[in-house]
Amino acid sequence: MSNENMAELLFPNVGQLPTDIYSLYPLRNLSTSAMVTRFAPSPTGSLNIGGLYATLISERLAHQSNGVFFLRIEDTDKKREIKGSIENIINSLLYFGIHFDEGPTLSGDDKGAYGPYKQSSRIQIYKVFIKHLVRTGLAYPCFCDTDDLQKIRISQQNLKVTTGYYGQWAKHRDISFQQAKEEILNGKPFVIRLRSSGSSDRRIMYNDLVKGPIELPENDQDIVIMKTDGLPTYHFAHAIDDYLMGTTHVIRGDEWLSSVPTHIQLFETLGFRIPEYGHIAPIMKQVGASKRKFSKRKDLDGTAEYYKEQGYPGVAIGEYFMNLINSDFEEWRMANPHKSFRDFFIYTDKMNVSGALLDMNKLGDISKDVISRLTGKQVFDHLYTWSKEFDSELYTLIDKNKEYTVNILNIGRTIEKPRKDYSKWSDVKTMIAFFYDEWFKKDVLSGYKLPTNVSFDVAKEIVLGFSKTYRFNNEKEAWFHEIKELAEELGFAKDMKQYKANPNSYKGHVGDVAMVIRRALTNRTNTPDLFDIMKVMGENRVFERMQRFIRI
Repeated sequence: MSNENMAELLFPNVGQLPTDIYSLYPLRNLSTSAMVTRFAPSPTGSLNIGGLYATLISERLAHQSNGVFFLRIEDTDKKREIKGSIENIINSLLYFGIHFDEGPTLSGDDKGAYGPYKQSSRIQIYKVFIKHLVRTGLAYPCFCDTDDLQKIRISQQNLKVTTGYYGQWAKHRDISFQQAKEEILNGKPFVIRLRSSGSSDRRIMYNDLVKGPIELPENDQDIVIMKTDGLPTYHFAHAIDDYLMGTTHVIRGDEWLSSVPTHIQLFETLGFRIPEYGHIAPIMKQVGASKRKFSKRKDLDGTAEYYKEQGYPGVAIGEYFMNLINSDFEEWRMANPHKSFRDFFIYTDKMNVSGALLDMNKLGDISKDVISRLTGKQVFDHLYTWSKEFDSELYTLIDKNKEYTVNILNIGRTIEKPRKDYSKWSDVKTMIAFFYDEWFKKDVLSGYKLPTNVSFDVAKEIVLGFSKTYRFNNEKEAWFHEIKELAEELGFAKDMKQYKANPNSYKGHVGDVAMVIRRALTNRTNTPDLFDIMKVMGENRVFERMQRFIRI
């Protein structure tokens, strides 16, 4: 009866019972093999790259098993919440192609029948279960303040015993109803603690989805499950939510490994089925000769937002992560070059137990492959969307020249082995800028860069001669024949073999002639095929640029 009185004293306005809550969250109608996974971030800033990695694993496990993947926002710590974080998290997930079946949306509404999906909207649910634990003698109020806890800690340190709030050190473990009532009447703040049944002398065994069998000491601490502000701790809230929402598998960083005994104890105390846990090692960053974890403060490239701003296609990040998740993905990709990476099944027991290194060169190569498989129109659509948010100058220009830009981006894409020019959308601007007259005119104000063996006067002769013979409708073979004839006429070898046999007899070779023309039209050394460039530029632009060069 005293426990019942204590529960009413602490939670007079909580009238529901756990059975009332269970009726709102029926068991999911899924096959026994289907997994229900979640991503449950706190809205304390940008989504980090490690969180994105873990989330992809969770999403893949759910969807490859015909299960459910949901987003839950753990926002009970309002002091640390940063405005706009929830929107940032949702937008990041969408950009990187990670689609959740249930959770909060950008409109502010929830989708799914197991919400609310923000913990701040679930406070009354947690209080129902906390009151139930107090009623059954499994939890109690603790009125210790900071000074009280510090005194306990000092005593423990002096005795060289484990520090914490447990056993004989749990000052309010057996507090009476009358004592608690007096403290409350005196306005004393309190937390609610779980009465631990564990002992540090005993061990628990559990099978980690990633690391395999693990043995850990039981939790003997009377952990806080409700703070003085009436909000639940992470440990307690996640147990309630994961049970009610039907979570079957939890993928998270291995910094949470030491919490497993506490979490298992919570589920057992509440009478809930325990989800399976998989703890992944952090993604590492190469710094000089050593590796380290990404730092939220030091590393801009440690956030998902960085990769979005740089313009890595979301699918390229997913493709790259699959290489880190399971080592046999690369072999699968070679055998299935045209399939989506989502057709590859991942397995937690094949994951890297140690920290995987984020190799930017490898990411760049994969991203180039991904972009090379897109059509010019698809590249344009991605570039258009990205530049609208991150490069207004580029956006304005391509918005005015849509068809022209698509044609530019199509160069080298219709062949069997397409060009791999771009690893991210931020690469594109500098690589195609010469096509646009506004940017080209600014570029050549500082002069044209010519081959070292060709003087400006000779270069003008080359461009003038080419302008007289050039026919826009010529096929490539006839076009190149004209260049070779011009080369011979101006004292250049018609081919490299001829030039190498007697280099002193020529001003240069046909490649030098072609390079001068390339420079006159683009002021670049390295470009896609010159014939294709001229076809896309159009006859008027080609002749106008040649005349500009000749007039210098």
